[in-house]
Amino acid sequence: MAVSDHVDFAAFMEGVRTRNPGQTEFIQAVQEVAEDIYEFIDDKEQYHTAQILRRMAEPDRVVSFRVCWEDDTHRIRVQRGWRVQSNNAIGPYKGGIRFHPNVTESILKFLAFEQTFKNSLTGLPMGGAKGGADFDPKGKSDAEVMRFCQSYMTELYRHIGPDTDVPAGDIGVGSREIGYMFGQYKRITNRWEGVLTGKGREYGGSELRPEATGYGAVYFLQDMLNHKNNSIEGKTVVISGSGNVATHAAEQILKQGGKVLTLSDSGGFVHDPEGFTQEKIDWVKDHKIKRRGRMSEYANEFKGATYHEGLRPWGVPCDLAMPCATQNELNEVEAKTLVSNGVIAVSEGANMPTTLEGVHVFHDARIMYGPGKAANAGGVAVSGLEMSQNAERVSWNHERLGTMLTELMKGIHSQCVEYGDQGDGYVDYAKGANIAGFKKVADAMLAYGVV
Repeated sequence: MAVSDHVDFAAFMEGVRTRNPGQTEFIQAVQEVAEDIYEFIDDKEQYHTAQILRRMAEPDRVVSFRVCWEDDTHRIRVQRGWRVQSNNAIGPYKGGIRFHPNVTESILKFLAFEQTFKNSLTGLPMGGAKGGADFDPKGKSDAEVMRFCQSYMTELYRHIGPDTDVPAGDIGVGSREIGYMFGQYKRITNRWEGVLTGKGREYGGSELRPEATGYGAVYFLQDMLNHKNNSIEGKTVVISGSGNVATHAAEQILKQGGKVLTLSDSGGFVHDPEGFTQEKIDWVKDHKIKRRGRMSEYANEFKGATYHEGLRPWGVPCDLAMPCATQNELNEVEAKTLVSNGVIAVSEGANMPTTLEGVHVFHDARIMYGPGKAANAGGVAVSGLEMSQNAERVSWNHERLGTMLTELMKGIHSQCVEYGDQGDGYVDYAKGANIAGFKKVADAMLAYGVV
């Protein structure tokens, strides 16, 4: 019979730091979850005896590989690629691929760890994974991107499959990159199967996938406000980012009667006091996503808007905030600024965009805070639906997928309330998401025994 090893929180985190030296993002992600989970499992000896949280904090496997490719000047280039398969207790590994020069093993391990809880919350049978490479698609020709994607998939294909691991897109990986990788997978294996999601609609993609993460984050924001008998209508909203997630979040805010004041990119943010109209959002989509331009040019295009180089938008007074760019883009000082300026709710469209200290600020202020693992789960939820469509060889229309996404986000919100309601009118959504996501995965792991 297994012997209980019931260590306290401090000892657990010290073990995580010792085993993962220098991996600050991963350690941060584990701590954020463990702070909530430890209280929940304190009197549940079965989780301690089986070392469930310790096992969750150790990925099933981390695959690292060399990616060689040739640029347009015939120079041989070498990048590093990864696939982190964190946990498949409740279904095949599922999670995006990120191409960005700052990609490291630590970042991918944190993303895969977060993905495990996020996927659990959707209610769909999907485990957690993440992958990527330190390749920068910016400034590269289509031919260079194609050659890199083909080389990346030449190694990755042996680690994935529709019942094993189903990657998707992420930062730096859009429909172009997914197409190149899917084509290479098909070439190597001679199989057409739903091994990637985020595909083009012409070859098995889902109609709602580009909108899903941004729309879902707004639906979750609306669910939080509805729980307090409030709404988005008439509220001012500050959004970071200018890619798929941010622009579709802005679009959905507009549809629900809100006023979007900002969008941003890595160079700075744009403040438009008159608000982003649909025409302006469409311009950003075309300029940033299709033509890969910079947000600095927005101020030249639309009068009254100002561009703030090297800054983030969190100093702009607002009612609602949606960080939709990247991890750790909202720190403790900026969180305090948002609170002092009267923000009432934050819904994260990105993965772990708020630092741990910033999260504590939101908790202490008792504002509505929707963590990324809950608020931005709409994207992977629709990816899961794409997997179902591929398996059945069917295609669902926009209306049906929209209804399913709305219901999925309501279900996630309900789970967060169930486990995060503090009994005094305040819902700790982060705690609710962490506990609900943990419990499903943990119980599946207990059922399997020691594997």
